[in-house]
Amino acid sequence: MEAWQTIGIFAAETFLILFAIITVIIVIAIAASRASGSKNQIEVELIHKKYKNFRNLLKSQTLTKNEKKNLKKSLKEEQKKQDKHSSSEERKIYLIDFEGDVKASAVADLREEITAVLTVATPQDEVVVRIESPGGMVHGYGLAASQLLRVREKQIPLTVCVDKVAASGGYLMSCTANKILSAPFAIVGSIGVVAQVPNFHRVLKKHDVEYKEYTAGEYKRTVSVLGEITPKGEEKFKEQLEDTHVLFKSFVQKYRPHMNLAEVATGEYWYGEQAITKGLVDEIRTSDEYLMALSEKHQIIKIKHKHHESLSDKLTGVLGKALKKGSISALEELESRRFI
Repeated sequence: MEAWQTIGIFAAETFLILFAIITVIIVIAIAASRASGSKNQIEVELIHKKYKNFRNLLKSQTLTKNEKKNLKKSLKEEQKKQDKHSSSEERKIYLIDFEGDVKASAVADLREEITAVLTVATPQDEVVVRIESPGGMVHGYGLAASQLLRVREKQIPLTVCVDKVAASGGYLMSCTANKILSAPFAIVGSIGVVAQVPNFHRVLKKHDVEYKEYTAGEYKRTVSVLGEITPKGEEKFKEQLEDTHVLFKSFVQKYRPHMNLAEVATGEYWYGEQAITKGLVDEIRTSDEYLMALSEKHQIIKIKHKHHESLSDKLTGVLGKALKKGSISALEELESRRFI
């Protein structure tokens, strides 16, 4: 019996020592992370050089030794000519990718990428944005569209490429461009608004659960997840949806004035080949085709904003998400969503 007690005490002491060591390591890591802070940086990739490297690599695999020498020599001469004629005033193409989710979370990176481009781009350059998004929350995609308008305001040509989908909020962004290119089967359009609000009032009433909600302002809460939805509240909620749709249509009409808005603002979507006949897009072409053609004469510079979180930020973020999941704010967020 005494032997087992000794083993138990030893195991407990070992556990406490290990726990203390791990705690110290975590504290040191957090302190070091806070000292260094989170880092934001812009990554640059020269797409035109990548294309040329592909071409040269594949060529070199099929040539004889003499042909490889001649190729190497010609490439050096070509590079010398480019260096001789290159100029800071030469037209440049700035490429940005936007992959949208329901909340348009990528807008945080987009605003930094646009800002970086605008520090150097001139009206003789061009900004190409590849958009992939089925749409989402109104305010998120409204802000994303506003970021693209910053390019237009500087009189810099803006081209949007849609390879897969740019519907609803994604199309709200796309229509700001001077030119929209679409792949043949890319999905575009869906100029409409939708809101979804689950309601558990009857369930609560059935189980004799009383729910009270206090507001100041007649329309502070029109519909809710737990409260009773009244005809007056529902009518106001639909009115707000219609107001959002009117704003959406007005925005599209401003930047695509040649379209028959009554025909396309029904909430329907179309494939690229159909969309071009309705004026939703300007050309059937993939982004790869467009960029490869541009790379023959111009530099293509891909801009990507990277946010590197510190360890303390990550730990704080995880804790914050856990707390939010268990709070009433999750219900409030669900109630307030409008989707485009």
